[in-house]
Amino acid sequence: MKKNLLNIAALLIAFSSVAAEGKITRIEYVGQWNATAIQEMLESGIPASITLAQGILESGSGNSKLAREGNNHFGIKCHGWEGEKMYVDDDKKGECFRVYRHAQDSYHDHSAFLKKYDRYSFLFTYDSDDYESWAKGLKKAGYATNPQYPQRLIKIIEEMNLAQYDKVGSPEIIKTPNLVSSSSGARKFSNTHAVKNHKMNVSYVVAEKGDTYYQIAKEFGLTLNQLYRFNDIEKNKDFLEPGDVIYIEHKRGWNPFKKDEVVVNETMTLVDFAQIHAVKAQTIKRLNDLQDEETVLEKGQKVTLR
Repeated sequence: MKKNLLNIAALLIAFSSVAAEGKITRIEYVGQWNATAIQEMLESGIPASITLAQGILESGSGNSKLAREGNNHFGIKCHGWEGEKMYVDDDKKGECFRVYRHAQDSYHDHSAFLKKYDRYSFLFTYDSDDYESWAKGLKKAGYATNPQYPQRLIKIIEEMNLAQYDKVGSPEIIKTPNLVSSSSGARKFSNTHAVKNHKMNVSYVVAEKGDTYYQIAKEFGLTLNQLYRFNDIEKNKDFLEPGDVIYIEHKRGWNPFKKDEVVVNETMTLVDFAQIHAVKAQTIKRLNDLQDEETVLEKGQKVTLR
């Protein structure tokens, strides 16, 4: 009997170790979501440090049931939500929370949520690098009921050095290679590809025979995941054809002050259309109420870009 109890105890320890290994650490969470938080900051003005700290705090670094099963990283409740829902015990038993198709949608909805409601409007008078005012303002506006909410956010930001992500263009976010001039006057990086500039002011290169995403990412000091995000590409894809356009920085997102509509000149996928116009596929999908990024756009169809 004693031997059996010892065996059971050993198994429980082993299972708990496996479970612990499966959890996302704060460092891993920040590594996974810092680029998304930065992009949301550029589009909305919400500090990336605040977004990341809220994601860590509200979702347990992506390990909570709401984050794992509902892709909801910010604890946003239903509040008139017409999409899928799930019910979790929070301040009250069985409260209604929003469910997202992708966790990235949760990040965008977090920004939209803060911009939608008047009680948060005063936050946008603060600078995007004033995380202390934002943290205190969120509590004042009623985002959370915990009286220590601002202090908890600030502690996470300072312990994880998240304020670096509020400084757009810093070397810690995206490494920028040195530019040199070629004999033709075209901008070139210190390796093989000439850098071109899209009319939307986004830098890109054109793939040559034998190129891979990995090689291009390495050439420009980017991570492979960054290059995938810049080009709306799924992970683990490395096939390129000569002539493919590869953006080496973020494509443009939504601009609330300017609307631009174009007519599709030939049938193509949403992702291909996004590459041509240097606009994020997610942005085009949201602005046009399209089903997903695999949607096929028909010739003659009008599409809102921004």
